[in-house]
Amino acid sequence: MQTTAVAAAGTALGGSSVFGAPSILKYYGQPESLVKGVQIGVITYSYRSMPDQGIEAVLKYVTDSGLHAIELMGDPAETYAGKPDTPVDRRAFYGLLRKQREGEELSADEQKSLKEMQDALAAYNKVVADWRSSVSPDKFRDIRKMYDDAGVRIYAFKPNAFGKDNTDAEINWGFNTAKILGASHVTLEHPGDDAHTKKLGEMAKAHGIYVAYHGHEQQTPTLWDTALKQSPYNAMNLDLGHYVAAGNADPLGIIRQKHDRIMSMHLKDRQTPAHGKGNLPWGQGDTPIVDALQLMKKNGYGFPASIELEYEIPEGSDAVQEVRKCLAYCKEALG
Repeated sequence: MQTTAVAAAGTALGGSSVFGAPSILKYYGQPESLVKGVQIGVITYSYRSMPDQGIEAVLKYVTDSGLHAIELMGDPAETYAGKPDTPVDRRAFYGLLRKQREGEELSADEQKSLKEMQDALAAYNKVVADWRSSVSPDKFRDIRKMYDDAGVRIYAFKPNAFGKDNTDAEINWGFNTAKILGASHVTLEHPGDDAHTKKLGEMAKAHGIYVAYHGHEQQTPTLWDTALKQSPYNAMNLDLGHYVAAGNADPLGIIRQKHDRIMSMHLKDRQTPAHGKGNLPWGQGDTPIVDALQLMKKNGYGFPASIELEYEIPEGSDAVQEVRKCLAYCKEALG
């Protein structure tokens, strides 16, 4: 359980304080998510259960949640720019991947479905690579303006463009597009391949933008060490909840030790292996969310803390309402 008591989140969010500096006074009166110097954000993956996945709808989900800073998933932005439609139900695909990643046994039918979807995606990705080679950057500039006008800062971009199977042209496209969107870094799953992290670090340096590696239950205190040594532009996208579920004994320790290499951190409330590794509503698991936020506040760590909604949404609620609860929890934690 959390080591610091926090009142149940779920109260109405509001306030009329200025978000950020005087240069953005036009957002006066909107809910803010810069709390006592700690930037609370959200990865837009949190809204994957919502019916409309368009870039305008995602923006509304974010602002309706009371947030003004995001890690933007690639699909809404690329779809807006005209990316060819995927032949795969991504919600079903990622659900099976998550189930597999968390150690659950897939049935024979699920294994077959996953293999078919993986094959279909491999063919589709070649089509997308061709599209990325010719797409105009204008639509991404439009997205930047749309989000800027709403007071939402895109601090990270996560397209499926930085894997070992992606071409160098796609990787360059990903970095260039992230800069157009105003992101300081791109994020991807840690590839577990030293040659690839070295290559990405070198390419990131050439573009002047960071690449931050995300981890699941493979996270250890040393997971990122090789990549961090390879390039000053290699960085961390720490996931505190998965870090706890992986059985690491000192989740606050890695923040203290490597805060200067963390570009952003995902927040979720998971249990330790001894308690079943569950992904629970905030305050019910073993992840020290409160203590981590207070550590960030006390030491002035500047990286954003990204809400990632992964627990089961209660009946009668939706992702926007649950993200609002998570933000309220953060605000209460930071006092």
